[in-house]
Amino acid sequence: MHVTLRTTVAQPPAQVMAGFTRELFVALAPPFPKLRVLRFDGCMTGDQVEIELNTLVKRLRWTSLILDNGQLPDGTHFFVDEGQVLPPPLRFWRHRHLIEPGPNGGSVIVDALEYRTATPLLDALLYPAMWAQFAWRKPIYRRWFK
Repeated sequence: MHVTLRTTVAQPPAQVMAGFTRELFVALAPPFPKLRVLRFDGCMTGDQVEIELNTLVKRLRWTSLILDNGQLPDGTHFFVDEGQVLPPPLRFWRHRHLIEPGPNGGSVIVDALEYRTATPLLDALLYPAMWAQFAWRKPIYRRWFK
């Protein structure tokens, strides 16, 4: 299943890319499930991010590896993370972060994610929650990169 959200911000792509820090990562976390960062290496190829999600019933681990990062000829900056250890019911996770040149010298942050569970039906049932988790980021991005 694919989810894509686009957010326009005021800062240029290089500044936005440099702003993808541990502090921003924590600020982007939705209120539930509660997130605790165990490791945040950064957004460069080979970096890892490890978190613990507290669902109130159980604590779940999530580890992602940054597979690729760089800059495209059009000025778009990007990095791609892929889940290595995922909480149930996820079986696959890939999140492409694109920071495209935007209007008036700003940027468009594109969160393009792909996920899979055990069945297409469960993928579809999770779609509203996945969309909401990333829609939550839009006002935070705008404040952070004003």
